[in-house]
Amino acid sequence: MKHVDTREFKVSKTTSLKEQPTLINNDTKDDEKKDALKEVSKDLSKLQEAMYANNRYSVLICLQGMDTSGKDSLIREIFKYFNARGVMVYSFKQPTSQELRHDYLWRHYEALPQRGKFGVFNRSHYENVIVTRVHPEYLLKENMPGIEKVEDVTDDFWKNRIESINNFEKHLAENGTIVLKFFLHLSKEEQRQRLLRRLELKSHNWKFSPGDLQERELWDKYQEYYEDALKKTSTPHAPWYVIPADDKKASRYFVAKIILDELQKYDIHEPEVDEKVLENINIYKRKLASEELD
Repeated sequence: MKHVDTREFKVSKTTSLKEQPTLINNDTKDDEKKDALKEVSKDLSKLQEAMYANNRYSVLICLQGMDTSGKDSLIREIFKYFNARGVMVYSFKQPTSQELRHDYLWRHYEALPQRGKFGVFNRSHYENVIVTRVHPEYLLKENMPGIEKVEDVTDDFWKNRIESINNFEKHLAENGTIVLKFFLHLSKEEQRQRLLRRLELKSHNWKFSPGDLQERELWDKYQEYYEDALKKTSTPHAPWYVIPADDKKASRYFVAKIILDELQKYDIHEPEVDEKVLENINIYKRKLASEELD
């Protein structure tokens, strides 16, 4: 795939979603994008095997984006070469009654990856500073002290929640979890086209919900709150990347390439073989070979 500097997708304090591209035109054919993704995905699967043996790091991938931005297919295509035990995917929907009995981060702690494994959050703890900010009435279900009505939700409430998320991710990073976060940046027109396809193709009808149109009417609010959250929570230990998402094949490659590039900065390797095993390796080989003769 023709060179794209993915470092330009990294969020800074001055990032503006309106100025970030939703599509990169670099004359790369679809087959070339698929081949490039396949190569990077296979490299990632090998790295995960070394990470499992190394047993020091885990990786948390957070995916956010508007409806139809391509999160599900991105997960399927990037991680298709992984050992199934090496990656766990969690899709966070509306909190259950049990989850609402705990603080909002509880269910995310429960889903964190073990050392040696990848965890993918399809939607994440950021729903709690995006969706609930667009729909503050949802907070009333959390039964928090001092929040009896929507008017009780102040700017300080959101400031504190952002601070809690930053502390959460800092704690993870300090304990060996590599946190990488991706916002799939979709244009409103491309979303319209994808929603239309869901209605036009019978095999995709099940994906459509009237609620998709209701949320679409709140597009500008979502963009505003996403931008605010991205800028306030993109840190050296848990960076955000704004990924152009109008072209699904390209967006999958960009995400996979960034993950691989970032992980290669860490000292992740298989452990050294025990000296006693190395000294006696020929003995072990002969013993196993002799069993075949028997």
